[in-house]
Amino acid sequence: MNEQQSKPAGARTENHIVVDAPFDLLWDMTNDVSDWPDLFSEYASAEILEQRGDTVRFRLTLHPEADGKVWSWVSERVMDRENGTVTARRVETGPFAHMNIHWSYTRTDAGVEMRWVQEFRMKPGAPVDDQAMAERINRNTRVQMALIKERVEAAAR
Repeated sequence: MNEQQSKPAGARTENHIVVDAPFDLLWDMTNDVSDWPDLFSEYASAEILEQRGDTVRFRLTLHPEADGKVWSWVSERVMDRENGTVTARRVETGPFAHMNIHWSYTRTDAGVEMRWVQEFRMKPGAPVDDQAMAERINRNTRVQMALIKERVEAAAR
C-alpha cells in the first residue's frame, strides 16, 4: 500500500437553505466578513488582516467554550460575485489537516439557494475524528443557516 492509499480520505458536508431575499442583499450580508459576529451566533470577533480585490484574509474567534477554551484561526476567502461562488480555506488549520469550503448562491423562484460544501480531514490526535467533526459541522451549519435566513429576510422587509 502506498502512502496515498494509507491516508484517510477525509470528510465532506453539504448543506443548503433558500433565503427569500434579493441576491445582492444575501451576497453582501454573507460576504461582509467584518460583520460576521452580528450575522452568525458562533463568532465573537472577525478581524480583517488583508484585503486584495475579491480576496480577504481574516481571523475568526469563537465565543469561549464552557471550560474557557477559545478557538481562533485565520482563513482566506475568494469571492466571485458574477458566478455566485466563494471558495475559502483555513490558512491556520488548527486541528484540521485541511479545511476547504465552497459557497454557492443560486437564484430560484423562492429566493436564493445558499449552499455550503465543506471538505476537510482532521489531524491525527485531534480532539475528534472526521465523522464526529462532520456531525458537529452539519448540526452547527443548520443553526447558522437558519439564523442567516432569518436576519437577511428581516433586512429585506
